Amino acid sequence: MPTGYETQGTQMISNRQPTTTEGYDALWYFAAERQRVYISKVTGGPGQSTDPVIAQNRFTNAYRASDRVSQYLINFVQYDCERSWADTFARTLIFKIFNRISTWERLVETCGQPTFDMLFSNRLDEALAEISMDGPIYSAAYIMPPPRAFSGPKFTRHLALVRQMMRDEAHEEIRDAECMKTAFEVLRRYDSMGDFLAFQYTIDLNYSVHLSFSEDEFVVAGPGALRGIRKCFSDPAGLSPIDLIKWTVENQERAFQEQGLEWAGLWGRSLQWIDVQNLFCEIDKYTRVAIPELSKYAPGDRIKQRYRPDLSPMSSWFPPRWGINERSSLGSQGRCVTSPEPLQLQLGLR
Repeated sequence: MPTGYETQGTQMISNRQPTTTEGYDALWYFAAERQRVYISKVTGGPGQSTDPVIAQNRFTNAYRASDRVSQYLINFVQYDCERSWADTFARTLIFKIFNRISTWERLVETCGQPTFDMLFSNRLDEALAEISMDGPIYSAAYIMPPPRAFSGPKFTRHLALVRQMMRDEAHEEIRDAECMKTAFEVLRRYDSMGDFLAFQYTIDLNYSVHLSFSEDEFVVAGPGALRGIRKCFSDPAGLSPIDLIKWTVENQERAFQEQGLEWAGLWGRSLQWIDVQNLFCEIDKYTRVAIPELSKYAPGDRIKQRYRPDLSPMSSWFPPRWGINERSSLGSQGRCVTSPEPLQLQLGLR
């Protein structure tokens, strides 16, 4: 299959009929079960799956924005108070480069809230040097290679890259971009920013109040998603990986109905291109154990990260322009869990 992100656009392609595998059916079961577990967690339930593969191993949620790290980014990095675009850009990239909540909280504890101005002092560098002495400062989820154009420890080179972006006014180019692909291409031109990371960071920046690109406008299929796609389609019918993501999004309602799966989306929000891209990555991992015979399409026999319960409360508050925070409640119990002020007070982070 071809890779890359060249085939984009909004045209409907559901009239094309690729040949699916057992992996494609498993994708919808997995999405429904992960969403059920997520809703259980945010509504105060046990948040446990009866599927031993899901219960014992670490997976992301069906919706990228509902993952714990994304929720922290949205609630406490971008929407903690009214901030300028320069501050929001700097804070978002600083947080996401490390992608570790404990690293951010130590930075806040040591330096105060990171800002554009603080980035251009030595305070963050000094604080990270101290924090790194106590243990890992990067998440294992995905790590950006340190830029070759700068010297020093890895974290210093990463901060130097963000400084260079802001000196180049890359953040202004992104704010003024007419579409998500243009914004992505601004990030992509920087050293150590490959297609996948540039796309993921564009999605993260787009959660903020300052950008408003549609998530059904542009997508990049990462390495894990490409593996999952190979496991879900034995014959792509000439569709590229990007078109297969779009085809899957267009067919989501029918797929859930045909399998008899309960699905209400994210309080009425359907799966977007970014969510299905992530689901293909997760189904690659899930099927390594649940349907090992699919490994003939993408070799692999184990899941690297085991699930470790996190008993801290799960937040459920999203970019306001999505229009779902008013509907995000406990369903039949009717208890709202998404008001920003009570949420942040509840988590003890204000």
